[in-house]
Amino acid sequence: MAPDAVLLDVLRPRLLPFGENLPRELMDAIGSARLALLGGASTGTHEFQALRAAITRELIGRHGCRAVVIEGDAPDAWRVNRWVRGLDGGEALEALAGFERFPGWRWRNPVMLDFIQWLREVNAGRPPRERAGFYAMDLYGLSGPAHETLAWLDRVDPDAARRARLRYACLDHYQQNLEAYGCAAGFGISREDGVVAQLTTALQRRPAPGVDDPDALFHARQADRLAGQAKPYYRDMFRGRASCWNQRELHMVDTLQVLGEHLGQAQGEPARLAVWGHTAHLGDASATAMAREGEWSVGELARRRWPGETFLLGFTTSEGSVRAAADWDAPGRAMALPPALEGSWEALFHATGEDRFALLPDAALRAQLDRPLLERAIGAVYLPEAERRSHYLAARLFSQFDAVLHVDRTRALDALAPAGTAADMEAPQIDSGASRRAREPAA
Repeated sequence: MAPDAVLLDVLRPRLLPFGENLPRELMDAIGSARLALLGGASTGTHEFQALRAAITRELIGRHGCRAVVIEGDAPDAWRVNRWVRGLDGGEALEALAGFERFPGWRWRNPVMLDFIQWLREVNAGRPPRERAGFYAMDLYGLSGPAHETLAWLDRVDPDAARRARLRYACLDHYQQNLEAYGCAAGFGISREDGVVAQLTTALQRRPAPGVDDPDALFHARQADRLAGQAKPYYRDMFRGRASCWNQRELHMVDTLQVLGEHLGQAQGEPARLAVWGHTAHLGDASATAMAREGEWSVGELARRRWPGETFLLGFTTSEGSVRAAADWDAPGRAMALPPALEGSWEALFHATGEDRFALLPDAALRAQLDRPLLERAIGAVYLPEAERRSHYLAARLFSQFDAVLHVDRTRALDALAPAGTAADMEAPQIDSGASRRAREPAA
């Protein structure tokens, strides 16, 4: 099925092509929002990370943004937060050391390294209370505890460890056809009790903030919230997706509220925040197939909680390469990303002939584009052999987002090598097996 000629005729005159500088219309629209939610369709695309960093630089420099908030673990982000605000010394690479666990490449990469170096330099010229921070909003505290729990299961019950990895993969962003992942697999009550105990014990070992930190009270409150919510979340995680997914989304939105209020105390109003995460979280799930499963998203909840104060930006790509893993907790590698499936938004955008563009629709254009097409989404795990089932879902893209940035051909995000190794950056060796696969028809 060729891209819809009528849709192409509607789209082409409204595209905002860009090169080194993003379109001013887009930046003004993002800058007017208190919450800028910047959602990428993968966790391992260089251009998505670089564009987020460029947008956030302007939000901090020109629009009074007070913090970057990532989809990640608070203790790992806390080390970066202290470093960018000048509370700790050392090098930028040391500040990112907490992000070595799976999927380490998501936040421990050269783009992030450059960004936090820039942020520390900017903050050095500001009074301490006006320095922009670096925070995380995820419920988990999970990547660290999950890593420890999988290691424990590998020792005591390898089959349960295999099922646990499947379960983590099931919760990784949009995973359609969950039965194909084995997501119905349970543990049995006795093993489930052991898993939950391991997770909560690991969580309790997280370090406390330093007494010199003006954000210490906020950090302590977040740790208390996390400890209180972790046990029921971990139990639900091994019993069903929707309930624990929704707990996680609600926790992240609550974190944005508490953080905004904390950072905005001196001004008497909530602070402006730039939020970095995956499309599955930062888009509006009510405009996607997730809604049929009863699943919410941060973007959807934020729109409801703060009407008129949010801006949801999505990043899309047609082809190239992406960094991901073949299984949960497996090493990440650069994988070939085949051309987008026919019947998808990405294939439609490719057919425009533009390499890089923004689309900022007004109400009339939004109404013309209000139809479901396939949308690509790749999390930490990528299964090219199940491309259609696992990495596409139906979405009304311009209800899901306020605007879209499309980069037609993208490359895998480079990953910084683990601390203590000889190289600072892993070589991008691309697994090209996926590129030899013929296009699958859209369902």
